[in-house]
Amino acid sequence: MPTCPTPVLQKKPVTLQMELEKSLLSDHELRLLEDAERMSRKQADDYDSDEEDDSRDQDIVLAQDLEDSWEQKLKDFQPAPRVRADVDEDLTSVERCLADSLVLLAEQQVGSRKLWLLPQTQWQEGETLRQTAERALASLPAAGFKATFLSNAPCGVYKYKLPKAARTESSVGTKVFFFKAILSDSGPPAALNSPFVWLKKSELQRYLKPAYMMKVDRFILDL
Repeated sequence: MPTCPTPVLQKKPVTLQMELEKSLLSDHELRLLEDAERMSRKQADDYDSDEEDDSRDQDIVLAQDLEDSWEQKLKDFQPAPRVRADVDEDLTSVERCLADSLVLLAEQQVGSRKLWLLPQTQWQEGETLRQTAERALASLPAAGFKATFLSNAPCGVYKYKLPKAARTESSVGTKVFFFKAILSDSGPPAALNSPFVWLKKSELQRYLKPAYMMKVDRFILDL
């Protein structure tokens, strides 16, 4: 099998040093230099306070003082908890397991059975595959999901043969194309009997059929 080497581009230290020397300073860095220059003038023997532009009645806040206050705020900051037992147990809540990435599954009718699957719908003539994927997401009942699709091309495909009773001369099987998308708006809170769940990758095998799970496992990253 041919291999495709992946080049790793690295910059030499000399190039990095040149870029550093020629780069523009931020406003905060300029303020640090101004403060250092002001302190140097004050320590000089011929220092004249009347030459300073700053008013005597105003307190001068040094850039270093700002850094110290920012550092203290960072130390005092307490992040909100990312593990909440009551929410994490609600599989319909997009707010569960905030420390993990989640995958959306929908309960859909396949023949005479209802199965948990990644949201899907049948392709219609005139549509692109991505438009079909967008319609599949929009068609979920009472979901109101909005997502950003990452590509116009599918990231995976699952092929299977139809039961003999369902086969025709022109169709003996089905192809399911998968697209990756990132949730941008979860919409209103889901009802308790909603036909969809948000799952970690480690939870998918409890809902998906083994053959289907084996296919989607290839392109769903470890979460």
